Amino acid sequence: MNTISSSIARIVAICVKEVTQLRRDRLTFAMVVAIPLMQLLMFGYSINTKVRHIPIAVCDHSASSFSRQLIEDVQASQVVTVTTRAGNPNQLHTMVQNGVVSAGLYIPIDSERRYYSDNGEAIAQLIVDGSDTVMASALKALGHFPFLPGGVSSFTHNPGDISVTLLYNPAQRSELNTVPGLLGLILTMTMVMFTAVAIVRERERGNMELLIATPVKTAELMIGKLIPYVVIGMIQMTIILWLGYLLFQVPVAGSWWLLIGSCLVFIFANLGLGLVLSTVAPNQMGAMQLFIFIFLPSILLSGFMFPYAGMPEVAQKIAEALPMTHFMRIVRGIILRDAQFEGIQTDLLFLALFFVGTLTLAILRFRQRLD
Repeated sequence: MNTISSSIARIVAICVKEVTQLRRDRLTFAMVVAIPLMQLLMFGYSINTKVRHIPIAVCDHSASSFSRQLIEDVQASQVVTVTTRAGNPNQLHTMVQNGVVSAGLYIPIDSERRYYSDNGEAIAQLIVDGSDTVMASALKALGHFPFLPGGVSSFTHNPGDISVTLLYNPAQRSELNTVPGLLGLILTMTMVMFTAVAIVRERERGNMELLIATPVKTAELMIGKLIPYVVIGMIQMTIILWLGYLLFQVPVAGSWWLLIGSCLVFIFANLGLGLVLSTVAPNQMGAMQLFIFIFLPSILLSGFMFPYAGMPEVAQKIAEALPMTHFMRIVRGIILRDAQFEGIQTDLLFLALFFVGTLTLAILRFRQRLD
C-alpha cells in the first residue's frame, strides 16, 4: 500500500508541476483556448455550400420595364446581387475575366419579344466564371429561373430560359480550382513556418549574437535571411505548376511573367509575416503555435476550400487581412482566366504593402529585443 501511495503522490506531483508550467507559459495556455475557439468560429462561418449574394454585372440593352423586372426578380432569388453595370458584352466579359464580378448578365434588346415567342429563344445570357465550381453550380441554377412578368403567366407555352455559359472551366473540373489554390497554400505553409522557426532556432543556439557582433545592420541581416527562402519558394512554384500540368492538365492561361512576379511578391509577404512571428515567439514551439494561429484562417477564409462570397461579412473582413486571400484571386485569375495586370493590381499592391509593413515591424521589434 505504501508503494502505491508513493506512486500516486509522485504522479500528482508531476501533474501539479506540468499544470504550473503550462500556466506560466502564457502562449501555450492561450492557444489551448484560442485554437478550439478559432476552429469552431472559422468552420462554422466558412463552411457554407449555399452561396448567396454572388456579385454580378449587368449589361441591359433592352432598358425596358421588362428587363428591369427581370433584374429585380433575379436578385430576389438572393443567389446574386448586381454590383455594377456594363455598357456592352465585351466589357461584361472583361469584368468576369479580371475577377471584378463572378458573372455577367446580358439582356438583349429583343428580350421581351423572345419571352413571348414560341421558338424557345433564351431571354438573356449569363456569363459565369466557372473556375470556382461551387459558385458555378449555384449560378447554373439561374438557367431555369421561373421568370413571370407581373407574377402571372398569361400564356400556356414555356418561356425561354436564361442561357448560362461557363467560362474557363466548362467541364467543372475541381482540379482547375484546386491546383492554383494549392500553390498559395504550400507557399504560405513553407515560407511562414520556415522563416519563423529558422530565425528562432538561430537565436536559441546563440548564432544571432555572433551575427550581431559583426558590422551587419539589422535590415541587411533580415534581407539576407530571406533571400534563400525566396529561391526555395520559386522552386516550389515550379514544381507545383509543372506537376499540375503533367498530372492534372492544368495549363497556365495567362502571362508567365505576371505569374512569376505575383508569386515573388506573395513569397516576400509570407516571409515578412514569418519574420514578425519570429520576433514574437519565445522559442521554436511558440513559433509553431503562432504559425497554426495564422495558417488555419488562411485555409478556411481565403477561398481555397469554401467560396469567399458565401461567408458572412465579418469573416470576409478578416479574410481581407490575410495575404493568401489576395493571392487566391491573383493566381486563379492568371492561371485560369488569363487575368491582366489591371485586374490584379489592387491585390498585388496589398501584398507589397503587407511585406513592407511586416518587414518594418520585424526590424523594429528585433532592435527592441536586442536592447
